Amino acid sequence: MEFRVEESSTAETGASLWPTYQSIFDDQADVDAWRDTVWDRHRVRDGFRLVRAYDSDALVGFAYGYTGRDGQWWTDNARRVLPPETADAWLGGHFEVVSVGVVAAARRAGVGRGLLRAISHGLPHDRLLLMTTADATDPARRLYATEGWQVLGPGIGDHTVIMGRRHAVHAVIAGHDVASGSTPDRR
Repeated sequence: MEFRVEESSTAETGASLWPTYQSIFDDQADVDAWRDTVWDRHRVRDGFRLVRAYDSDALVGFAYGYTGRDGQWWTDNARRVLPPETADAWLGGHFEVVSVGVVAAARRAGVGRGLLRAISHGLPHDRLLLMTTADATDPARRLYATEGWQVLGPGIGDHTVIMGRRHAVHAVIAGHDVASGSTPDRR
């Protein structure tokens, strides 16, 4: 399995993702509707990141997200449904995982886990958020839990929850590794 990480995207990237997106989610009428209402708005946001999973040359999954900010639809609506203290602690400047999808034939083979790890690796954000099913037995929901995600509160739609995970930001300040507390070897 190969995971390719991209920090920017084009309209053409969306067109190439569309068949895979549609086969997984089947929630948009056509590629133009998806690009107009979702993709073209998301791909230009600060902190955008896309990860694609390939088995040989076949695209078998993808994940993407960006920096969530007040004034964006999801962040504003999450603020309305989460308890105020939770919303204040988690929303704004977080990394919002918008979609994680794996084609049916590649599920239960570690692709989703690989996508989650690849999308969060090296992010400068200390808080990561996503919305998923409220069904704790759902395979995706179980995957998130095993990767350290916790339910923060209800989701925006029926039968959904918002999950969050703290992310250790790995930074070196004046030769001191803040995340690990160690000083790098300078030999």
